[in-house]
Amino acid sequence: MNFQGTVHKYGRDVDTDVIIPARYLNTSDPAELAKHCLEDLDADFVKKLKAGDILVADENFGCGSSREHAPLAIKAAGVSVVIAKSFARIFYRNAINIGLPIMEAPEAVDGIADGDTVSVDADTGQITNQTTGQAFTAQPFPEFIKEIIEEGGLINRTRRLVG
Repeated sequence: MNFQGTVHKYGRDVDTDVIIPARYLNTSDPAELAKHCLEDLDADFVKKLKAGDILVADENFGCGSSREHAPLAIKAAGVSVVIAKSFARIFYRNAINIGLPIMEAPEAVDGIADGDTVSVDADTGQITNQTTGQAFTAQPFPEFIKEIIEEGGLINRTRRLVG
């Protein structure tokens, strides 16, 4: 899996209430959730975002409630991969379950600025800042997680396996 896009970078403790505000939780429609992704943190996020762009954040990304709406909103908005120093554990699993690629890479976060162009080879864990030429390494996805992401989430993978 390879990704390349412009970085949208945010700080630490970006919680699920900021990723998708509670006032929009009356729907599970991905397209509707995408319209409001991160709007309380950055009102122009969705306007600036192009399909395939990359979200980068500091520690504890996705803390707060355990709603699956948060990673779903990010994925539906067009983010190809989220790179952070660390993720809240429930967000991490929810992201994998819905097929949103996420990578923990503290050094990469420190070496990437908002607006940089970054490429990611999730098979090797290689993260390259195309703007500066710096390269970083993250843990590549285990095969079963790659399968979940490539198939669009855990439910799709399970349906395929049980036939």
